[in-house]
Amino acid sequence: MGGAMRNSPQSNADCSNISSLPWRTATLLFWPVAIVGAALDLWSKWVVFNWLKDTPEQQFPLIDGFVQFILRENDGAAFSIFPGQTLFLVGISAVALVVVIYIFFSRKIRSRLMLFALGCMTSGIIGNLYDRAFNAGRVRDFIDVYVGLHHWPTFNVADSMLCIGVGLLIMANLRVHKEIDNQ
Repeated sequence: MGGAMRNSPQSNADCSNISSLPWRTATLLFWPVAIVGAALDLWSKWVVFNWLKDTPEQQFPLIDGFVQFILRENDGAAFSIFPGQTLFLVGISAVALVVVIYIFFSRKIRSRLMLFALGCMTSGIIGNLYDRAFNAGRVRDFIDVYVGLHHWPTFNVADSMLCIGVGLLIMANLRVHKEIDNQ
């Protein structure tokens, strides 16, 4: 595939016009983020679960009173919603992955920030989809953030990549809309 991506207004380095970038350059931004993010997620799950599975408490404090590694498996989605709905969650994840990949290949990307965001989202979807497919429908979570007795739901690198990706995508879209409004 050759050619340039579609034109959009140019403002700053974070939201610059990528229409002048060759397809290869856009590919070299998106795919490494997606692949490295998914690999980091799967590797971190493997390391932490193999390390802590034989410890009596199955946990390890990183910052006492704030962050620890703890072994959890979630058969639901974020915040444990839709528990036990593996086929539904695999289907939603597969559709989300297809949509993100379609957006990438449609070449309607407006900024480098958007490309990075889509790469982050792809890595998160792949990491958790892999777990659902090959871990009896359960996603391995291990990062526990808490203050006193108040715990945030346990999460993993894939969850973080998804949140970062969605946040960056919102920022990229807000910047594009602001640029359009300013014209």
